[in-house]
Amino acid sequence: MKSKSIAFVLILMAAAFYAGRRSAPPTAGLTSPAEESRPEREELVLAPEIQRKAGMQFAAAEIKALPQVLTATGSVQANASRLGQVRPLARGRIDAVHVRLGDRVEAGQPLVTYDNIELGDSIGAYLSALVELRKAEAAAQVSRRALDRARNLAGLGAVAAAELLRREAEYKDALAAVESRKAELARIEEKLHRFGMTDDEIAKLDPGAGLNYHRERSHSTLRAPLAGVVIQLSAVPGETAGTESTLVTVADLSTVWVQADIYEKDIHLVQAGRPAEVEVASYPGRIFPGKVTYIGDSLDPVTRTAKVRVEVPNPDGKLKLEMFAVIRIPIPASRPALAVPAAAVQYIDGAPAVFVRTSPDRFEMRRIELGQRAGAWVEVLQGLEPAGTVVTEGAFLLKSEWLKSRLGHHEE
Repeated sequence: MKSKSIAFVLILMAAAFYAGRRSAPPTAGLTSPAEESRPEREELVLAPEIQRKAGMQFAAAEIKALPQVLTATGSVQANASRLGQVRPLARGRIDAVHVRLGDRVEAGQPLVTYDNIELGDSIGAYLSALVELRKAEAAAQVSRRALDRARNLAGLGAVAAAELLRREAEYKDALAAVESRKAELARIEEKLHRFGMTDDEIAKLDPGAGLNYHRERSHSTLRAPLAGVVIQLSAVPGETAGTESTLVTVADLSTVWVQADIYEKDIHLVQAGRPAEVEVASYPGRIFPGKVTYIGDSLDPVTRTAKVRVEVPNPDGKLKLEMFAVIRIPIPASRPALAVPAAAVQYIDGAPAVFVRTSPDRFEMRRIELGQRAGAWVEVLQGLEPAGTVVTEGAFLLKSEWLKSRLGHHEE
């Protein structure tokens, strides 16, 4: 029902506009340079009744006390505290890459599988240590039985006390050897755990377990340290990678950093914790709120500027890495400025414009130059005079009719 009402209003607006549109009479000869530079102000005619049905609302351009703002340009960067760089724990040959650049991954998701050369050596060392432990345990059992016989014979007086003491010392040495082999085995197990092997996988390596488990190659899997986006990928199957190689970088872009340079004379105006606003060219008119989290401790010796960092929530992923951005940081001072409600501003061909009511049924499109934004109001630097009445609610409908009228002129 609502869509039918809007369609009806649009039809009435179109009919009223084309009935009341005024066209300037053609002028012979060339257009003068003054006329070419004149602002684009084609008039739209719309009856008050149609304005009422369209729910149009108006506001006057006012001189308001706007807070002063420090403006700086910068770029969008990943939040370094939410950045995971994945490197192999040992040298090896890459077998498979499970992700692509730009993929979104979950924490723990496999990224790269590689044949871990050091893991293979560690598995061999583990099996050798396991054999040595079995031998030490067998020797300890033999020594225990010898000690038991010596004690029985000593009770009968058939063995000298010195022989009994020797058997006891041999048994203690055998037990110490067992403990030493266990410690060596535990050390190697910890190394296997660091390479990603689980207790079950390690247990399967024991030939005595009867599981007939054979590990053909010593694979290790590198997993995502956090949920995010793959922003760097240098892993290629078949290549050899060392511990110094960053194979995958995963960034959590739910928050981003916008870093900019501020001049030395302005540093005292900025404090960590202050609110800030960020704008990017890709989304004209949209404000991304953030907070100043860092001010550099040193200056660039050439530009005499310091780094300032604004942390910005980015839940919908609109802010992309390396986007150019404008940072605006309010400072505790105000100044008078001409302003209009932000809802009145429309973007035509990527440039800001407002629709000014010149009489009860007539409107003009005015291209304007915007300054800073303060809450629901935005500064107008050029293109509008104080006390001009602009359309706030319903401006988009006028924009649609204005674009249709321009298309009609081109067709003519």
